[in-house]
Amino acid sequence: MSKLPDVGTTIFTIMSKLANDHEAINLSQGFPNFDVDHELINTLKRNAENNAFHQYMPMTGFPRLNLAVCDAVQSSYKRALDPSSEVLITAGATQGIFTAIMALIEKDDEVIILDPSYDCYDPAVVLAGGRPVHVSLSKDFKVDWDAVQGSMNDRTRMIITNNPHNPSGRVWVNEDFMRLEALMESYPNVLILSDEVYEYITFENKHISINERSSLIDRSIIVSSFGKTFHITGWKIGYLVANKFLMDEIKKVHQFNVFSVNSIGQATLADYLTQVDLNSLGSFYQKKRDLFRSLLQSSKFDLLPCEGTYFQAARYDKISTLDDVSFCKELTMRHGVAAIPISVFNKSGVDNRVIRFCFAKTDETLIEASNKLCRI
Repeated sequence: MSKLPDVGTTIFTIMSKLANDHEAINLSQGFPNFDVDHELINTLKRNAENNAFHQYMPMTGFPRLNLAVCDAVQSSYKRALDPSSEVLITAGATQGIFTAIMALIEKDDEVIILDPSYDCYDPAVVLAGGRPVHVSLSKDFKVDWDAVQGSMNDRTRMIITNNPHNPSGRVWVNEDFMRLEALMESYPNVLILSDEVYEYITFENKHISINERSSLIDRSIIVSSFGKTFHITGWKIGYLVANKFLMDEIKKVHQFNVFSVNSIGQATLADYLTQVDLNSLGSFYQKKRDLFRSLLQSSKFDLLPCEGTYFQAARYDKISTLDDVSFCKELTMRHGVAAIPISVFNKSGVDNRVIRFCFAKTDETLIEASNKLCRI
């Protein structure tokens, strides 16, 4: 008997295989195809010569990396953290999310998930014995706070938030946080799992973090990703921030789930964080966003607002009446560009004929893909 009977092969695997099979340009899966910073690579090479970095790191993380995370949070959000008790280095953000849910969700607890949502949330809640409660965002991907409130009750234990939002590219504004704060005041036993892996990839408006909301931080677990921040997705290193009470429970699960994370990667990131300006990343990706959007101006795609992440959502109803999964397959096989259908991020499967492109690609790739898309 399957513990996850509704889970099959992910759409990311399906579309990437289809792209490979048809030699299509892959704008589906969210990974960059340009070079990693050479200074990061040079630092990695130096650390590979240190035999100490080939052995286990402490369970909570390499102390210098934990301290560097604290410095980054202090610099970005003015929040002071204890590196030994309030930071946990994880084997990627997904492991951090899974571990936090397994540690804090008990049988029959309800967890609010805002759809469209990252596909790891729901299965983790189910495996923890909890009940996912999916609440749809509006058609323009804004939070319907009245619907969220209407879905909460005495069994609600957690709300999972994702800001900047994947797959839509929208970011929260101050009013969203005020509504969340009001809800949390009404439900004092509810926790927040705040997925902020794209925190440094925002454009016109600076990212607002849960780290900055004093009324929420003691009830929140914040998820970050070095893979997204430094476009090293294959390193699979992220981190959690939470107060000591919550983190102690999370560490109990982490030590048996992973125990410790890649040693050389941690040592390298500890060095690199002292050399890099995290706040410059937004302007780097904004140039790519602006290029991609400008190249698609003559296409039949209707580009939706992109305020953060490295994803561009687009409606295609002027092009086709196909459902979004079929359209993405046709786009890959007939037109040579792979994208991701948004309906797969919705538990209900609702299809608004919106797809997602990843623009974390070289300019040459974006130009070639756009030429193909404009010919449709």
